[in-house]
Amino acid sequence: MKLRILAASAVITALALTTTACGGSGSNSSASGGGSSSGGASSGGTLTYWASNQGTSLDNDKEVLTPQLKKFTEQTGIKVNLEVIGWNDLQTRIQTAVTSGQAPDVVNIGNTWAASLQSTEAFMPFDQSAMDAIGGKDKFVKTALDTGGAPGQDPTSVPLYGLAYGLYYNKAMLEKAGVEAPTNWDELVAAAKKLTTGNQYGFALAAGSYTENAHFAFINAAQNGADLFDGEGKPTFTSDGVVNGIKRYLDLMQTDKVVNVSNAQYDNGVKAVNDFATKKVAMIINQNNADNSIQANGMKSSEYGVIPFPAPADSTTKTASHVAGINLSIFKNTKNKDAALQFVKFMTSEETQSALDKQFTALPVLKGATPNFTDNAEEAKTFADIYENKSKPLPLVAAEDQFESTVGKAMNDMFAKIASGGTVSTDDIKSAMETAQQQVSAAG
Repeated sequence: MKLRILAASAVITALALTTTACGGSGSNSSASGGGSSSGGASSGGTLTYWASNQGTSLDNDKEVLTPQLKKFTEQTGIKVNLEVIGWNDLQTRIQTAVTSGQAPDVVNIGNTWAASLQSTEAFMPFDQSAMDAIGGKDKFVKTALDTGGAPGQDPTSVPLYGLAYGLYYNKAMLEKAGVEAPTNWDELVAAAKKLTTGNQYGFALAAGSYTENAHFAFINAAQNGADLFDGEGKPTFTSDGVVNGIKRYLDLMQTDKVVNVSNAQYDNGVKAVNDFATKKVAMIINQNNADNSIQANGMKSSEYGVIPFPAPADSTTKTASHVAGINLSIFKNTKNKDAALQFVKFMTSEETQSALDKQFTALPVLKGATPNFTDNAEEAKTFADIYENKSKPLPLVAAEDQFESTVGKAMNDMFAKIASGGTVSTDDIKSAMETAQQQVSAAG
């Protein structure tokens, strides 16, 4: 999900006009946090916290989070007004909070939003003092902390939940077809072709989701050694590495025909996951939180395996995912800064992280923590390795959100064209990327 940020200058102006607004949107938002930012002392007061939907429903999130928030209140005396917001609404809610100044104290953000949100100057930087107050930056996995904001600046968010993409495969289907788990792109395509027969397909994609498409434009480009922005933050969408990476991904449906054309209407990853869990397809690329849906459909963890997303055999990089996940941010205009820092410290503590990772099927963002989102030790090891060693942050530039929107939606259109019987050539992709690049440059 992406936040469509207004121009930074306009947002900053709006914030300047609303600096007298209370931090926090709840009825008790003007209550002072007080106390020590190092945590432990009883301080009282009330915080407003906007949490993103991580579980199977908004109510499920409340059920998981409420016991943890109760512990926090018992430890500190600080009450927390919780609101769980669905991803389709969270982007609008945050944008409204940024421009109006009527914001919560603490909010979950998709970590790919970090640099775009940072450019609004609406969020509190985690400088040395703030970072020390939550336990220090060294407690976090480096790849997770790197998503906190633009390089060279104090981050305005810190990691909360880690996620990474992996290739899920049905063990029995591969064995029946006489193929092994692929180690490179050519093997992936060859295996998927053997697994595509009758009503069964080798692969399923969320080909109608602009966010998923943008993620794989990035990952495939990275596997080709290409970047989406240059050192000055200017888009480079038309480079051969980006264009060829997108073509490789589109060809799973177009040329290789291992993806059902109906997938062009799959506007979220859940639909592809359900196809996998119900054995309509043999393989999917998804984040580790797919486990919840897979197993809810009756598929056991012993029935599937997970490997890193395969790159071309001649790829010189190890990139198999972007560094996915959820971060925590504090609004700069909060009147409860100390209490908010105590809350962030609590949410990123070992005990709380262990409890929430298991419930929300997340990867650890803390160094040395053991993944507990699955009872499959091999799967846990694979995803932890992908997250820590084979993941690359999406571009840490203010225009990252515009990249996802323009490139992702262009890929939606290209998949739709393929699904309707049309053909998408390399020149077509380059032309679409030229248009996207112009749109991002004009917006900047």
